[in-house]
Amino acid sequence: MLDWLLDAFGSDVTRRALLGGLLAASMTSLIGTWVVIRGLAFFGDAMAHGVLPGIALAVVWGFDLTLGAALSAVVMVLGISSIRRTTRLSDDTGIGLLFVGMLALGVVIISKQPSFSGDLTNFLFGDVLGVRNNELVIGVVALAITIVGVIVGHRPFLALAIDTDKAATLGLHPGIAHVAMLLLLSLTVVSSFRVVGTLLVFGFLVAPPATAMLLVRRVPVAMVTAVAFGWLAVVVGLTVSYHAETAASATVAGVAVAQFFVVLLVAELARLTTRRRAFA
Repeated sequence: MLDWLLDAFGSDVTRRALLGGLLAASMTSLIGTWVVIRGLAFFGDAMAHGVLPGIALAVVWGFDLTLGAALSAVVMVLGISSIRRTTRLSDDTGIGLLFVGMLALGVVIISKQPSFSGDLTNFLFGDVLGVRNNELVIGVVALAITIVGVIVGHRPFLALAIDTDKAATLGLHPGIAHVAMLLLLSLTVVSSFRVVGTLLVFGFLVAPPATAMLLVRRVPVAMVTAVAFGWLAVVVGLTVSYHAETAASATVAGVAVAQFFVVLLVAELARLTTRRRAFA
């Protein structure tokens, strides 16, 4: 078993993929815990797609893809905040409009390129085996910012998740806390899309935290547990991908989602067993 595992990470390429995957899983699990608690999964999905126009423009105009993704993420956050402030529409409506609009714009821009199909596949599904050293550096910096952000913002984020009005009464500035959370989420998406792709980063945002919430309730413990599940998904997914010759990023995301259903099944079986024993 150990040899089977070590074989998968015997090259520099797979070791960089492992490190990049662990960094991405750490970031997405930390901020993803708040995404799950606050019911922002749709926003996470929209953000993962919404960075596509900036990436497409970066390809067309020849500047850094991460910078392009960051510009798109800022447009998404500002657009959603603007719709929230100036209309009576729900957040879901604003998110849905920008989600479809940004995704469509990105595909239109990319479709003007000769390598349309290949570029779109890489942007959406990523290539964890193509992680480069500069992307690892970006991941380390983004992870450090994310850790500081979730520590400093823990109290206002928690109050915001419980009751917005109470958060305002306590002077915790829920509006600022909400924007700060969205910016941290944007940072996570932007710094992770080169590793797992804009579509599969959403799986990391939701699956490990949702799995952790099946087992624990305290937010800090849930974050640590989510990171552990994320790391496990990366190691198992890359190992399976190496030996089964499947798409690496998709395999990792699939393992992350599979973990949720396995834990859910075990938890339900344990609950039913406890009920039967109590009844007996």
